Amino acid sequence: MRGVFAAIFACSALIVVNAQMASGPDIGYKREPGMVSSAVPAALREIGFDQNIGRSLPLDTPVRDEHGRAVRLSEYFGARPVVLIFAYYNCPMLCTQVINGLASALGVLSLEPGRDLEIVVVSFDPNDTPETAAAKKAGYLERYKRPGAEAASHFLTADQQSIQRLTKAAGFRYVWDEPTKQFAHPSGVIVLTPDGRLARYMFGVEYGPRDLRLALVEASAGKVGSVVDAVLLYCYHYDPMTGRYGLVVMRALRVAGAATVLALGAFVFVMIRREKRQATARRGQAAARAAHL
Repeated sequence: MRGVFAAIFACSALIVVNAQMASGPDIGYKREPGMVSSAVPAALREIGFDQNIGRSLPLDTPVRDEHGRAVRLSEYFGARPVVLIFAYYNCPMLCTQVINGLASALGVLSLEPGRDLEIVVVSFDPNDTPETAAAKKAGYLERYKRPGAEAASHFLTADQQSIQRLTKAAGFRYVWDEPTKQFAHPSGVIVLTPDGRLARYMFGVEYGPRDLRLALVEASAGKVGSVVDAVLLYCYHYDPMTGRYGLVVMRALRVAGAATVLALGAFVFVMIRREKRQATARRGQAAARAAHL
């Protein structure tokens, strides 16, 4: 119960914080005069995420795990929500940052790998091998040391046909950049439901633990998480433009109003019970004095 009231208090407090932020100076990105899309390198204009929320990933796609075992992607789905990353294991920088960012965010959460979630990393480079997958997983586990993380984390490789099938279904657009001899690709993670439906996209290389937790709770349809998470999900709403959860002020106000009514009711109940106990004690004292007369 204390946790529920803490969540309600958080929703109420954030109404004030968001109001102050809304009235503050705009420090968002401003496009410079004369900046046009042609100024962006051609490779970067072709990459990104198409948010196919609600669509299913083809779980019958054949892949190989970090041990070289041939499996179907469906082996990692069915019981728990899944956090999915598309990366390539020889990436000089960005993919490692994405994987490390996920490890850092998961390390803060109380959700347990293997019980509450699975982690799946799929290489989009057909030249990657189980050996490169195993090496990348070892580096990831140095950061994410939670019990069960090794068994619940799967670093996969696949042939070009399987890669194209998965990336197209997930809306992950990437290209090979010949001048740099590297892949150009977006950065982010995808949260899927236990049955393989694309639920939430989170962008960048750092992921807010609150946002990641809410995405996992929502993708699991409430099967993981707590009552506090349910209250927070009522107060927060996923914004597909930012890949984050933002406060819904009207819902938070309703929760704050309900909390006020509950608090007043609890106060009245406690005071009535206290008055009754005091009245009973006074009657007992009066009876005791009468018995001595």
